[in-house]
Amino acid sequence: MGGSAYLGEFEQLVLAAVLRLKDEAYGASIIHEIAEETGRRVPSGSLSVTLDRLEAKGLLRSKMGKPEPNRGGRPKRFVSVTPKGFRAVKETRSALLSLWQGMEARFEDR
Repeated sequence: MGGSAYLGEFEQLVLAAVLRLKDEAYGASIIHEIAEETGRRVPSGSLSVTLDRLEAKGLLRSKMGKPEPNRGGRPKRFVSVTPKGFRAVKETRSALLSLWQGMEARFEDR
């Protein structure tokens, strides 16, 4: 990324959830992880669009699992963060931490 374009807020949440979930990252598990850790409600359509966009950018890769009877024969779409995606998360995190450095005192004053 090199300072050109950082990840948006929801992209950061999705990629962080995928990293936390490791091999168990698929739509419903990502939605649950974000809701549990942030309290944010995530519509499945929003997640699907974001997963497609992150994959098109080369930040995620996906693979289809086996069809499951309890899902009407539909397979789960498992996702994982690519090396490029990990670099993007790391660079965005570093930029945010740099901006927030020294701000603790400002929050204590309010």
